[in-house]
Amino acid sequence: MKTPLAFIIGAAKQQDSIGSLDQVLQLELKLQQYGITPTHLVIDPLHVDWHSTEDANHFRSGCAPIEALSQAKKLIENGEPAVVISGKDHIKTAYSREDRLNKMAVYGADYPLTQAYTDLASAFSENNNITKEQFKAFSSALFESYKVNFRQSLSNSFTPELLPDSRWYNEITDLFRGVDCANPMVDFSGRLLITRADVAEQLNVDKSQWLKIKAVGLNRLAGDGREFLTEISNYDHLQQAYQQACEEADIDFVRLFKGGNALLEAYTCYPVVPMAFLLVSGLVDTLEDIPTFLTEHNITISGGMNLSRAAWNNPALNALVLMHQRLCNGQEKLGLIHGNGGLGYRQGVAIVERVDN
Repeated sequence: MKTPLAFIIGAAKQQDSIGSLDQVLQLELKLQQYGITPTHLVIDPLHVDWHSTEDANHFRSGCAPIEALSQAKKLIENGEPAVVISGKDHIKTAYSREDRLNKMAVYGADYPLTQAYTDLASAFSENNNITKEQFKAFSSALFESYKVNFRQSLSNSFTPELLPDSRWYNEITDLFRGVDCANPMVDFSGRLLITRADVAEQLNVDKSQWLKIKAVGLNRLAGDGREFLTEISNYDHLQQAYQQACEEADIDFVRLFKGGNALLEAYTCYPVVPMAFLLVSGLVDTLEDIPTFLTEHNITISGGMNLSRAAWNNPALNALVLMHQRLCNGQEKLGLIHGNGGLGYRQGVAIVERVDN
């Protein structure tokens, strides 16, 4: 018997009361009317203890949506008719400032995320023989590129007031400005519906809205945090996840992307992460190539986590929703979405493709 393929047939999000999940919820209601109960996979919110054991069908960290997508793909291939991936976190309104900061201090109060990523960036720079000044120049080039992507994604609804004000350009560590860091201060809900082809047809979803999950590559180190900085900064595990996805999808992503036939949503929580992705993927040969590369190519379709934003563990879910919308309504057929968990010990790469009628 032929293994079923997995398709994202519904994708929706709501961010700060803008947008609606109705498109996916209505499809789920139709599933119930046909007697189909989907398996639910949940992206944990900030209030779930970072260090607690993950419950079954629950996923945590910035890599969580990619891990959930991998699980959904396997469930469909093993005969499940439908899977829902959902994430909901009202970072802006559901937490006090003190509570939010306490829960985000996942490596302890004495080792904030900004310092952890500064240490990681320093190790990465040393590995690749670049100076602090070069790192900051590449970071600036990345953010300028995100601003271009952000304007393009919003089109006529863009206004300059949506960009960070001048104080965010100040340095918060010796390597990072405020604009270089992801800002999850939003209320976010996102939802994906993944089904087999026969279920998508039963629901009468137009094939133009089917996005095939071609491949998902995952890799993780034995642990996270300060003790694993050296291993994380090598990013071998990211390279392996990327290669796994490309081999499973049977594509040359670099060729397709540089040819204008594929889209990318890199994980942009701190500049070291997209720098590492660009390098290990082969999109650039050296880090020094990044500024020129960015004048010719967009590495996000949204403006990245710095401008498009999504709450805590949900940026890659936001990216999957946006990629579904862009591929199903645009010219390109193929998209790659990157997920980075914790300080970087979990890495995930998903490759999706629009189905032609």
